Amino acid sequence: MTTASDSLSQLKKQLETSQDLKSERLQNGYLEIDLIYFSSLCNPSILKKSISDPFQECTTVEEFRNVLRSTLSCNTLNPSEKLLTKMLGGFVGVFFLEEVYVLYANKPTSEQPLEAKAESTLQGPQTALSENIDTNIKIIRERYPSPALIAEGTTVGKLSQTKLSILYDDQFVNKTVLEKLKKNIDQIQADIVQALGQLEALFTEQKYRLFPITILTERPDRIVLGLAQGKIVILMQGTPFAIIAPAVFFDFMTAMDDLYQTFWVSRAMVALRYVALFLTITLPAAYIAIVSYNPEIFRVQFSLSIAGSRAAVPYPSYVEVTIMLFMIEALIEASIRLPRYIGSTATTVGGLILGQAAQQAGIVSSIMIIITSVVAIANFVIPINAMSFAFRVVKYPLIMMATFFGMYGLVSGLFCFLMYLSNLQSFGEPYFRMFIGEKEVSGYKEGDTY
Repeated sequence: MTTASDSLSQLKKQLETSQDLKSERLQNGYLEIDLIYFSSLCNPSILKKSISDPFQECTTVEEFRNVLRSTLSCNTLNPSEKLLTKMLGGFVGVFFLEEVYVLYANKPTSEQPLEAKAESTLQGPQTALSENIDTNIKIIRERYPSPALIAEGTTVGKLSQTKLSILYDDQFVNKTVLEKLKKNIDQIQADIVQALGQLEALFTEQKYRLFPITILTERPDRIVLGLAQGKIVILMQGTPFAIIAPAVFFDFMTAMDDLYQTFWVSRAMVALRYVALFLTITLPAAYIAIVSYNPEIFRVQFSLSIAGSRAAVPYPSYVEVTIMLFMIEALIEASIRLPRYIGSTATTVGGLILGQAAQQAGIVSSIMIIITSVVAIANFVIPINAMSFAFRVVKYPLIMMATFFGMYGLVSGLFCFLMYLSNLQSFGEPYFRMFIGEKEVSGYKEGDTY
């Protein structure tokens, strides 16, 4: 028969790697008790007021039993209940002799979670993470109350000593990937580490790459989904974001709204994003190729219409594309850097005035303005900002290929781009994986039942 002390030992061994697990032994010269709880979920002031202070005044076993029985929300643990499950709900385990009590001591969130801004949804939760790492662990544990969830603590930065938490589900995580990620974090030699984007650049092996191989998110629901899929989550003190690793290409093309929409609506939205992705990287290059080399691709009437709109433009098509893309990229950067209240107004007015003035001055054609607008809008359809930024860059090599070789250059560039994606890996996992191989936990992948 398992005794209370055996249960305590097993629990401590099972969760020894969790940084927020606290196990304390109190002695007052007459009695001895053991407390075990998650510091991220429990309020220390409740423990002090309900357990620690009365315990110092008790001299007999019966006296302290009366304290526990008279304490509000403190009950004997039912044999059918698991202590770990109760602890994940904000309870403290009190081991006294061979008896086990549970005291509800849930910690109120001192720092309110922020509102999701970088990755918003229409129907999903609107809260994001906070900048406090303990609050973030509490938020995740409340959404993912699994006994297998482990939160390991470490620090990075020789001078900054920035706190990190590595969270994973011990049942589902790929141990090889976990060990590799921990090893890479331990090898970081930077003096100052202050943001997760910087951390990602430091612990990934492929320094000179174009695409992100981890997801940077502010959404607790995306984090919980990743944990259930066997992914690893990294939290950092002082930043309201988390890294999810490893990541595949499909992860960057899905929004959390896909889980909250109906089957065909979510499929249509995913298809729309892939179409937008194709347009944003190929449209400027296709314009150059068709205007300069291959006008026979379109019908004669449309080709004549394009030629008519370019009649007053004195520059070749690649100069026209370069001017317009520079303007739109500058406007996007300005909209990000400007204060929120004036950013959208300034960029809207700037875009309208600049576009109309450039067209009237004969610097660019009217169809080029349409193409630039489509490229900019389609780029923002990609849900993850890091991937959106990557595709802002991808179109320029394709423009160069189309400038020199026309449509042949564009097709060759796309082929090289696909080869590059196929060669990428995320901590040993194939990166260019779209629908297969992912653990199905939410009912939105192919083959799920409803």
